[in-house]
Amino acid sequence: MAIYYRGILFLAVTAFLGEGIEVLVNMILARQLGSHGLGLYMSILPTIFLIVLISSFELPVSISKFIAEREERYHRNILYHAISITIIFTCLLLVIGTMLLPFIPVFNSYHPYVRWLVIILIPVISFTSVARGYFMGGQQMGKIAISNFLRKIVQLAVLFGVFRLFEFNAESSLLIAIGTLIGSEIVVFLYLVFMFIIQFQQMKKQPFSNINRKIVRKNLMAVSIPTTGMRLFSAFTGAIQPFLIKAALVHSGVSAMQATEQFGMLMGVAISIGFFPGFIAHSLLIVLIPAVSKIHSDRDFSSLQKILQQVMVLTLGYGIVAVAIFYFFAPELTSLFFKSNTSAIYLQLLWPFFLFHYFVMPLQAFMIGLDMIKEAFIHIIWSTVISFGLILWLGSMQEWRMDGVIIGMNTGSVLLALMHYLTICKKIGVTFFMKGVLTKKGA
Repeated sequence: MAIYYRGILFLAVTAFLGEGIEVLVNMILARQLGSHGLGLYMSILPTIFLIVLISSFELPVSISKFIAEREERYHRNILYHAISITIIFTCLLLVIGTMLLPFIPVFNSYHPYVRWLVIILIPVISFTSVARGYFMGGQQMGKIAISNFLRKIVQLAVLFGVFRLFEFNAESSLLIAIGTLIGSEIVVFLYLVFMFIIQFQQMKKQPFSNINRKIVRKNLMAVSIPTTGMRLFSAFTGAIQPFLIKAALVHSGVSAMQATEQFGMLMGVAISIGFFPGFIAHSLLIVLIPAVSKIHSDRDFSSLQKILQQVMVLTLGYGIVAVAIFYFFAPELTSLFFKSNTSAIYLQLLWPFFLFHYFVMPLQAFMIGLDMIKEAFIHIIWSTVISFGLILWLGSMQEWRMDGVIIGMNTGSVLLALMHYLTICKKIGVTFFMKGVLTKKGA
């Protein structure tokens, strides 16, 4: 298990630095774009992430899981088939995207170039996903960590340099901010694909065995399709969440301009700060998918119980410290972005959302590794329906407004974490309080 812990530590350290850079990026954007511009930037991000998700087809997850479960002699053949599938999928997606993107109304409020910048993302993300999945499955977390850090540092350097040296109007500044985000993904693509080619050349010199193309496709699709559906649902709901929240606020009597500004403070300030410790959860997610997949394929339930216990203790430890800092130092933290008491209040009220979000990510990795993607999908649907229902209901009330929105967000996060946890406990044979039931290998 030492290799997994080293991977988690390395990913966590580099992710910590990356999240620190992310905070600096958001500070630059907040000061350059203003509250309204930041609201527009945060409003378009879920749509961009939705397109990124479709382009990746969750290949990092399916490939990493398949690679982890198979011997090294099969890896070369698996990757051959994965690349051929990716080429076909990317070509189809480029055609569909080029035809549909001009008619998507979300982009109407932005510079016309934004649509075509997003088109560039499709092949970039698709082929990056193959390399990322291979390195994850092979527990080469150093390359994943470097790529994640590289994305953030390039984004920071370009934004700082461009906005420091030149002056732009609001529309151009927003275009540069979005363009820089996409440009950083291209840098990651160049790095990971280059490292992948080097690794692939080395694989050619080693003995290998073939796997039937249909078997590879079946195994990849068995994970990619339901996982993409799950992520797609989350990304789609994330894309409409900005409009849902703003619509609820407008219905409560807030002007459209104020609703956008409040949403910008919620997502651009409070959420940005609250998600900062999430680098640990994300590191756990990356490492746990192939690790749990391998251990589950060996039917080693006692090891699964032990890992779950360690993950829960670790998450609870850093999570409580993080939300305590957010709660008691909210004014000081949010003042780094705006001189506003409103964003500080948002940060304090969202502590349940953040704490349980830290649990959701590693628990979701467990469910993917345990082949419980369908159950995870159902949990996400239920938590989202309840969360959105509360957001619309309470957020539309004049006496609640943004407080009601936050209650809905908190409820969804708590509900999702609890459903994931209880389902995993039942699967691997532990009680709610971590007492093992299945302790023998192969039970």
